Amino acid sequence: MTVRWHDPPELHRPALIAAFQGWNDAADAATDAVRWLDRTAGAVPCASLDPEEYLDFQAARPTAELIDGVLRTVQWPELSFTAAKMTAGRDLVLLLGIEPNLRWRAFCDDVVDVARRTGCELVVTLGALLGDSPHSRPMRVTGSATDEALSARLGMHRSRYEGPTGIVGVLHDTARRLDFASASIWAPVPHYVASPPNPKATRALLEKLAALLDLDFDLTDLDIAGAAWERSVAEVVASDADVSSYVARLEARYDESLGGEIDIDADNDDDDWYDEDDLPSGETLAQDFERYLRDHGED
Repeated sequence: MTVRWHDPPELHRPALIAAFQGWNDAADAATDAVRWLDRTAGAVPCASLDPEEYLDFQAARPTAELIDGVLRTVQWPELSFTAAKMTAGRDLVLLLGIEPNLRWRAFCDDVVDVARRTGCELVVTLGALLGDSPHSRPMRVTGSATDEALSARLGMHRSRYEGPTGIVGVLHDTARRLDFASASIWAPVPHYVASPPNPKATRALLEKLAALLDLDFDLTDLDIAGAAWERSVAEVVASDADVSSYVARLEARYDESLGGEIDIDADNDDDDWYDEDDLPSGETLAQDFERYLRDHGED
């Protein structure tokens, strides 16, 4: 049996919210959103999937916990569901874990089965991807829903991405194939500062999720963290003329697109915006940012 059940609470019109560590989770923005929900809503264990069925432990290794140099226990990777009763509106079932390595179709069928058995009316997947979004502008969340009218009402910018996908995309497709209402929400993470965390992207996902589910989240802590993150990145960017020039071009491109003059990534051709040979790599920029954080310590 791949699903292990706990005693779930009685839930009111729940929605299942899923995010996975790995390919779908740039800067940990998506999994941090589910962790935020789990923490702030006081979620309790609901069910879990047998990791032996879906994880390759050479890729997702267990960890040994030591106390005073003595082995205490081995912590195994989990694929766990928790249930959260909200003070108003619908309740939540939260799925958090590592992107599975094995049997994706069976995994997705199990997830939808848990959604059905807990009475969920909707499956929502959260993801984050690296892109050319400037850190200094509002996050342009993209996504889709099986209900086109709902997508239009929420003002979702439909993603133009085509290519390899991860478990988030497969789960959303599985729910749609099984006629289970679903939505997928993605936040763009600036590729030049890809290291976690990114509270601004996490907040953008939660804000769109709240609108989708007609819930009210108090995101004050993420507002504060996001503002501090943006100031830190701005200082790093300002210290390098090449990076500063590149980000200024991204900002101009973003601002012009708001006026309808251009469509971001409409042709996937960035040659008229910058010469990649003249720019530091994303890895270099990430290292600069990490160095900045180390130098500033608690600040």
